[in-house]
Amino acid sequence: MESSQAQQQQPAAAKPKAAPKKAEKKAPAEKKPAAEKKPAADKKPAAEKKPQPKKDSPDFPIPSFIQERANLYEELKKNAKPIEKKPQPKKDSPDFPIPSFIQERANLYEELKKNAKPIEEKPIKVILKDGKVVEAIAGKTTPFDIAKSLSSTLANNAVVAKVDDKLFDLFRPLEQDGLLEILDFNTPEGKHTFWHSSAHLLGQALERRYEANLCIGPALNEGFYYDAATNDLVSDAHYQDIEKLVEDIVKQKQPFERLVVSKADALNLFKFNKYKIEIIGKIPDEDTVTLYRCGTFIDLCRGPHLPNTNRIKAFKVTKNSSAYWLGKAENDSLQRVYGISFPDGKLLKEWEEFQAEAARRDHRLIGKHQELFFFHPMSPGSCFFLPHGARIYNKLMELIRNEYRDRGFTEVITPNMFDVELWTTSGHWQNYQKNMFSFDVEGSKFALKPMNCPGHCLMFGHRPRSYRELPVRYADFGVLHRNEFSGALTGLTRVRRFQQDDAHIFCTSDT
Repeated sequence: MESSQAQQQQPAAAKPKAAPKKAEKKAPAEKKPAAEKKPAADKKPAAEKKPQPKKDSPDFPIPSFIQERANLYEELKKNAKPIEKKPQPKKDSPDFPIPSFIQERANLYEELKKNAKPIEEKPIKVILKDGKVVEAIAGKTTPFDIAKSLSSTLANNAVVAKVDDKLFDLFRPLEQDGLLEILDFNTPEGKHTFWHSSAHLLGQALERRYEANLCIGPALNEGFYYDAATNDLVSDAHYQDIEKLVEDIVKQKQPFERLVVSKADALNLFKFNKYKIEIIGKIPDEDTVTLYRCGTFIDLCRGPHLPNTNRIKAFKVTKNSSAYWLGKAENDSLQRVYGISFPDGKLLKEWEEFQAEAARRDHRLIGKHQELFFFHPMSPGSCFFLPHGARIYNKLMELIRNEYRDRGFTEVITPNMFDVELWTTSGHWQNYQKNMFSFDVEGSKFALKPMNCPGHCLMFGHRPRSYRELPVRYADFGVLHRNEFSGALTGLTRVRRFQQDDAHIFCTSDT
């Protein structure tokens, strides 16, 4: 036991022998370290040599002719005259000067305004919607005055008036006895007027931003747009500039002014804009032309409009696209800018949330995610239904077939193409030729059918009919083709090839 314990202790005794010896060898490290020696700066360092410029390698000095050339350049540089920098308005900022043609147009408008004949003032009676009669003065009293006398809330919320069932500006003096109704934004007429006025603000901003020649700017079922001929393409990077310009217009509280002029005066006023000239040219010479002005913006317009631009509390540019003048492909290509506006910022926020939700439910996204259908550039506007989509498609057709049977319709099948002679007889060729796919067949012109009506007429008339057969009800799921513009194609809602729930009834006039 003792010997084994001794053996176990030997390694413990041997361990300090090796480690301390190595540590003792490091003892000289306690002397002054190299860092405590005199700094190397006391000696002449190699860095004191004159640095040589490099040329492809650190060992080549700059040739003398290069240095001489550099010296001559410096002398010439001293004699150079600096270019005077004139402040220029930034094209990509809202600080755009008013183009000269706008000022010229405004001056002409002011001259025409001086010649406007005032309405003769006389007592009139205005009947309100509830039957109440209000005394007023023609040429002086406005619908807004009457609204304000009834309720400040009614006046503040008013957008447009209706006089004898015709829309009428709130600040336009009444002319005669009549029925009066005050409309706010929540009415269809109120929304239309509000968005029509907003289109004028958009037009004013486009004139400033692009020095554009404006074309038409109507109100839509939701929002508005303005077509403009510009040298620059509109992009979403410009939306902020346009919105900032509109914001300034709103703050200026520009009143909408109405002025009636002769056709000749209107032609002179818009002589710089060929699109407006074309519109005015279609007006009979003896007719007058109605103009509206807000700020520097003057446009052809029947109206009516808001009292002033400050009524528009929320404005947003939503998208832009290209368009053809008057919708004809052979005409000039234009820039179309869309917008939306509201009398309250909360309404705009609600609209944006609704649009975001609608985007999430977009049938094009659902069709892609669920592998129902897709479109391909090899056949634009023609849907490819995948297996899952085809099942839904066939179920819909089955549902419609059952409804047809319950209502006494008989399903038929008609050809896809017909001689143009048929389309000329029906009137489609004269009115819709540009939207039909046509081609030559053995020297005759044929066209794919855009609808089933003429084919059903041929089917009904192919043999004599007895009145006892009537009514005859035809249903058809035939394939239809329409040559829609590529820019108008939108998912399944605007296509070039489709089938529809299409039926016709042939009956007597007294049925």
